[in-house]
Amino acid sequence: MTVVNASEPSVASTELSVWPASTTELAHGDIAVGGVPLTEVARRFGTPVYVLDEAEVRERCRTYRHSFPDAEVLYAAKAFLCRAMTHWVDEEGLGLDVCSAGELELAVTTGFPPDRMVLHGNAKAPRDLDTALHLGVGRIVIDSPSEIARLAAAVGPNGHQKVMVRVVPGISAGGHDKIRTGTDDQKFGLSIADGSAQHAITRILDQPQLQLTGLHCHLGSQITSVEPYLVAVRRMVGLMMRLYEQHGLVLPELDLGGGHGIAYRPGEQSLDLTTLARRIRAELADTCATAGLPEPRLIIEPGRAIAGPAGVALYHVLAVKHTGEHVFVAVDGGMSDNPRPALYGVRYAPRLVGRHSTAAPARVAVVGRHCEAGDVLASDVDLPGDVYPGDLLAVPVAGAYHLSMASGYNLVGRPPVAAVRDGHARLLVRRESLDDIRSRDVGL
Repeated sequence: MTVVNASEPSVASTELSVWPASTTELAHGDIAVGGVPLTEVARRFGTPVYVLDEAEVRERCRTYRHSFPDAEVLYAAKAFLCRAMTHWVDEEGLGLDVCSAGELELAVTTGFPPDRMVLHGNAKAPRDLDTALHLGVGRIVIDSPSEIARLAAAVGPNGHQKVMVRVVPGISAGGHDKIRTGTDDQKFGLSIADGSAQHAITRILDQPQLQLTGLHCHLGSQITSVEPYLVAVRRMVGLMMRLYEQHGLVLPELDLGGGHGIAYRPGEQSLDLTTLARRIRAELADTCATAGLPEPRLIIEPGRAIAGPAGVALYHVLAVKHTGEHVFVAVDGGMSDNPRPALYGVRYAPRLVGRHSTAAPARVAVVGRHCEAGDVLASDVDLPGDVYPGDLLAVPVAGAYHLSMASGYNLVGRPPVAAVRDGHARLLVRRESLDDIRSRDVGL
């Protein structure tokens, strides 16, 4: 294994501003992350491959702990989860937010304490609830009225389960319509405006085996402004005040979800975590004082903001096609390992790795290998004009919602995940093979 000299300075150029902090430039156009050259990762594990910087993940966990010292920080597993990630999050003192029995079981079998976990989901399957109760999950977030009776029956008359209620505060925030979840026109949560949230809470209070510990809301994803969170604090505390007036209920917890925006390309805006923490604390204190309520313990659920910037995706170029004024650079991955550009129009900043080029930049579209016209990983990006088959491309900010949303389209198999740290690379998740795919096909 090649170990990069730790004395080499960290890359500070604007072009690499969205890469992990450990990124360094090497000779011959190579780049190292976590002290490991990316060309070496590609040689060892093949492409496509996700590279995850362990130190970056851990540092981002610590930053959240430092910024919100009095809050409970839960890592949102939906962004990316594997056994190693579960272990890192546990060691850094974060809790875990899971959305299925699969995520829950993987975490618990890795050794993560179930009482530090919260189960979400707008449509929890019976197996999700049964697994959560059997393993002793800390809290279950009720997302619809039908869950109340089902959960109470599953707990049983002598059982006990802490719950929260997901509330829709009527706030539009997020980077795309498909990832805005704080409004009344989507599938998540119970509305304040039409009284659904209040009615559900009244029903929960009639179930002695369900202990309501607090309210939950999630506004959306890729939010880069602090203001929506402050509005959410005011509306959620307003509901808490009405619950106190109607039921004498004082709730000890308030979960503001996550959705903290990150930059995918140089120059893009990200959410200022220090400002967010300071202003939320101030708003919560002021609003609770005005309402005459004690301050609830704050809970936040970052996912993308922890995993996203720690990941890099590597691809080899398979073909370069000139069609009129357009140049298409086709790689050996695509929408099966990163569906986000097709779903949300997300834009990335791929970079040539492994050789220096003196060619003038050309405006190209980096496209995938799949049988869809929408299989475009990065449109209107600049790459060296002499890019050719066999070149290695690296796409930063690939740690969140890549493997977790990967599909089996065209049966190409999902990529592996390799962790890098201190000059060493190790496999976390192996590549899905053709044998894996064939083994699931049991009929003829």
